[in-house]
Amino acid sequence: MKKTIALLLVVLMAMTSVFAQGAGESSGDALKVGMVTDAGTIDDRSFNQGTYEGVAQAAEEFGLECTYLRPAGTTTTDYLTAISDLYDQGYRFIACPGYLFVEAVTQAQEMYPDLMLIIIDDPLATGIGANTVAITFREHEAGFLAGVATALKLVDGEVGFVGGLEIPAVQKFNWGFQQGVAYANDNLGTNIAMNANNFTYSGSFADLALGQQLATAMYDSGVDAIFAAAGGTGVGVINEAKNRRLSGEDVWAIGVDVDQYSVGDMGNGESCILTSAMKDVAGVAYDQASAAAKGTFQGGVHIELGVSDGRAGIPASNPNLTPEIEAKVAEVAALVADGTIVVQDTGDGLIR
Repeated sequence: MKKTIALLLVVLMAMTSVFAQGAGESSGDALKVGMVTDAGTIDDRSFNQGTYEGVAQAAEEFGLECTYLRPAGTTTTDYLTAISDLYDQGYRFIACPGYLFVEAVTQAQEMYPDLMLIIIDDPLATGIGANTVAITFREHEAGFLAGVATALKLVDGEVGFVGGLEIPAVQKFNWGFQQGVAYANDNLGTNIAMNANNFTYSGSFADLALGQQLATAMYDSGVDAIFAAAGGTGVGVINEAKNRRLSGEDVWAIGVDVDQYSVGDMGNGESCILTSAMKDVAGVAYDQASAAAKGTFQGGVHIELGVSDGRAGIPASNPNLTPEIEAKVAEVAALVADGTIVVQDTGDGLIR
């Protein structure tokens, strides 16, 4: 009898140990964390790369297996197939960066109730699954601060915008940027022009040549700085700005999503990146992957982040901005954070 009781206790303890592992492990196996890329590549030095770096950082810290898949295309079927492939390989945390994942994530959260999912850039208004976290940013606030910084740097001149797909996250960057330039014109003594012909959406996040072509036309028309919110296509804009600065032209590019100063490195210790409109995609991906690893992941929620959360804005320091400009932008950021300045998240009264 004593041996039987002892055996039962061992079994119960083993079962308790398995259940206590929570969301961090599945069937006693170590958690595996992954990501499916949006349109573009893992080395786009922007949205995809930032998200994966966050997941990979958590994986390294917790000793987890980590990988990503690039879908065959950008349809719901392509995205869902990639999610399913990772799931079949034992991945139980998957990050999905981008608005285009909405339908795939909506389906996947029903198909795989034990899969921890995060979608970045959409609130999943149609319904967030119990094991899904939807994360959005107030990109218009980051764009606003980039617009203020750009106007203060140029003082007098003209700006343009190249977006990727015409989707909410990209539109909000554009609309915020325009409002920031207008705010500087009205309040900070700048005189920056914005011509509707120089605000456009490329329709792609992965066409470097197209980005460079659009930038060429804008710079040739007299634009001094282009805000490139277009992933890999935006890198084409940055390359054109880099080439022109190396040939003596005083033109700039404004980066997006992450601090793209290094992307604009001209090989002479300087960069063509005036500033970057950032949102902390790496940080939120890291936070959620870490929570999954620790067993504290909590789904069923939409998280919206902006300047007041310290998750949107421009880099605290950039060699192309003077300390005076950085201080002035910081003052404006404080007004955004406390609600004194409210940046609209619609295109009402703005270009596109």
